[in-house]
Amino acid sequence: MKTNDALRPFFEERRVLLAPMAGVSDTAFRTLCREQGADVTYTEMVSAKGLSYANEKTRRLLDLADGEDIVAVQLFGHEPDVMAREAAWIEGELGERLAYLDINMGCPARKIVSKGDGSKLMTTPDLAREIIERVVDAVSVPVTCKFRRGYAVGEELAVPFAVMAERAGAAAVAVHGRYAMQYYSGSADWDTIAEVKRAVAIPVIGNGDVRSGDDALAMVKKTCCDAVMVARGAEGNPWVFADVKAALAGSDRPKAPSWEDRLAMAHRHADLLDRRGGKNIVRMRKHAMWYLAGLPHASVARKEINSCQTLADFDRVLEALRLAIEKGCEDHVRPV
Repeated sequence: MKTNDALRPFFEERRVLLAPMAGVSDTAFRTLCREQGADVTYTEMVSAKGLSYANEKTRRLLDLADGEDIVAVQLFGHEPDVMAREAAWIEGELGERLAYLDINMGCPARKIVSKGDGSKLMTTPDLAREIIERVVDAVSVPVTCKFRRGYAVGEELAVPFAVMAERAGAAAVAVHGRYAMQYYSGSADWDTIAEVKRAVAIPVIGNGDVRSGDDALAMVKKTCCDAVMVARGAEGNPWVFADVKAALAGSDRPKAPSWEDRLAMAHRHADLLDRRGGKNIVRMRKHAMWYLAGLPHASVARKEINSCQTLADFDRVLEALRLAIEKGCEDHVRPV
């Protein structure tokens, strides 16, 4: 078996990754995570079918942020021809800024698996293999694939699936330690990641339940994975990347963000989304909820956030919350 070492040196230098998250990993969020230490960020997952129709909304998912010199793009679909063709188009569009192209074989969302995409491909390994082979042949950048422990609960598919991906030409695999049908319930099984690491020669990226530097250290110790991928642990907490990097480097750990830091980051996040134009600012509603989680007087602020439509709306709510925390008076939370 020929070993694909294209990404081994890459992950020796870049060990901390922001996961691809639909509706989350846009240019604004990636900017903040990169500033806090994320070595590699992924786009939101991109539909190969959507690209084949020249869908403008789909193509906008490939936009890069200011100063974003490299990015990993995650592509999903189940038609080998379409996947290969659109992978080549992506490479042509992004050029040297494309670090590698990842194939989504792990998304558990019903609207994805109902079409045979995402984690459903774990139940059709021959088709999955053909997709990887065709995409590898179509592009010059490395190709990776992200998948789960298995599709149905109790079906241990990760190891044979990883071996198949390696033989099909994948340069690395990312493994989420939950079954697809678990969605995000329960705990990620890191033993699965360790088993995959022992079974293949290509780099293995560990994913699932990394919310701190301590979690990252524990995952690396248990699995010997080559890189650590942070997903939901970064929602409302881009500082997690600074903590993970320091932990893995054995450096002094940064202080946890203060409530002032959290409100300031929320302000900045809203501003970045507003600059994207269109209805992107509405995305800030969920991000604001994450930033405010656990803060004093946040309950009234959350009610106001649900009706925010503009940057000015978010600024008023966040400023009112700042005053409420400073003065300890909930009457100041509701904007005038």
